[in-house]
Amino acid sequence: MSFLISDALAAAAAPAAAGPIPESLLTLLPLLLFAVVFYFLLIRPQAKRQKEHQKLINALTKGDEVITLGGIAGRVADLGDNFVLLEIAEGVQAKVRRAAIEAVLPKGSLKDL
Repeated sequence: MSFLISDALAAAAAPAAAGPIPESLLTLLPLLLFAVVFYFLLIRPQAKRQKEHQKLINALTKGDEVITLGGIAGRVADLGDNFVLLEIAEGVQAKVRRAAIEAVLPKGSLKDL
């Protein structure tokens, strides 16, 4: 039967020499590297942007000129816990969620109001 199975393959494999790093750790190394790269390229920057946006929302005051995520520009007329009343034109007011405020504009940007 030796003509079907090579003698080299049939012989028991020699035990691998133990190196400084175990083979099981080398198998997990690409997965760990991927997790670290994923954290630094995706999770960390998103958390930083979210913190900055929360700080912007908490710092809103009456009279600030803002732009919403929908593109509506207006002046803050009244503040609530979850909502902001925006004056978007003379006598026209709209109630929007605080989280929908995208940016605070410099004073005097909305001279038309």
